[in-house]
Amino acid sequence: MTGPRVGATAVRPLIGVTGRRIRLDLIRGADRRYGDRCADSYMSDYGIRIARAGGLPVNLTYETDPEAVCHWLAGVVVTGGQDVHPACWGGDPSVVRDVDPRTDPMVHDVERDAHELALVRAALDRGIPVLAVCRGMHILNVALGGTLVADLPAGEVRHLSHEAALTDGTADHLVAFEPGSIVAGLFGARTVTNSWHHQAVDRCGAGLVVTGRTSDGVVEAVELPGVPVLGVQWHPEWMESDDPTMTWIVEESAKRL
Repeated sequence: MTGPRVGATAVRPLIGVTGRRIRLDLIRGADRRYGDRCADSYMSDYGIRIARAGGLPVNLTYETDPEAVCHWLAGVVVTGGQDVHPACWGGDPSVVRDVDPRTDPMVHDVERDAHELALVRAALDRGIPVLAVCRGMHILNVALGGTLVADLPAGEVRHLSHEAALTDGTADHLVAFEPGSIVAGLFGARTVTNSWHHQAVDRCGAGLVVTGRTSDGVVEAVELPGVPVLGVQWHPEWMESDDPTMTWIVEESAKRL
């Protein structure tokens, strides 16, 4: 459909970005009088890069109804973070600690899982472009019935890097792409990326195909053929160079206007 225009400038696509929820007393210097209240936290680099590419980023709280908001969004970015709860994909529940995720943002957060799984499914149902990053790629896979590798063994490729953001990664983390895939169109046959993960896609969910791997076979990119859905294991928002996946999600979202 044809979207409205403001003057000579096309309306920019509204792109939803997910985040996490923490207690304010985790923030250094916060007033202790309201330290038990919560704040929603979003990595600014997503918004910065989406805006730079021409999109309008909007942060989505857990209370933002996925079905309702997908009537308004032109695109969705599902971001990185803590592990997806094993109950969502048939993993080992013994790894789950009885810790409030509001007080430790790296433990499992069932509320976040539920919101993001519903958001991905709603976006897919409406044909909304999706970029799923790191944990987000796992959410995409689990939403479609896939499973995860619970903990990658140490090997020749270092996936849980000691590098600090921003970084374009190290030479050992070379990702090779399948010809004809979205990522091959963006990067060519291969590219070096950053990497901060200890889990990975195992069995792909319904329709998903693997389009990128490192030399040790770890899945680094997945796609739904024929539709604008892309999952990447690296962090495009924390690449030192401009990562073309951020431009891709804006351009694909703009096609819906």
